[in-house]
Amino acid sequence: MANIKSAKKRIQIAERNRIQNRSYKSAIRTLMKRCFAACLSYRGEPNEQSMKDVQKSVDDAYSKIDKAVKRGVLHRNTGANQKSRLSAAFKKVAEPASK
Repeated sequence: MANIKSAKKRIQIAERNRIQNRSYKSAIRTLMKRCFAACLSYRGEPNEQSMKDVQKSVDDAYSKIDKAVKRGVLHRNTGANQKSRLSAAFKKVAEPASK
């Protein structure tokens, strides 16, 4: 344990940030899983409502990833990689509908 007051404060701040970062990362993982599940359900039963669900889940995940990158929770390349995965899954589902 630190003896200096500033070091004690840095420990507290680091712990606070760790918890906040964990919450962001958990939310991103949840939103990504929800998006992939929506894509699978649309592929199984394509209709207008399920396509709206897919689009909404992708938008929510993009938003959360962008916020995490802006706050410094995720590196920008990691955020771009996750958005690319979502985009690829969405395109895979959306292309057969457009043909």
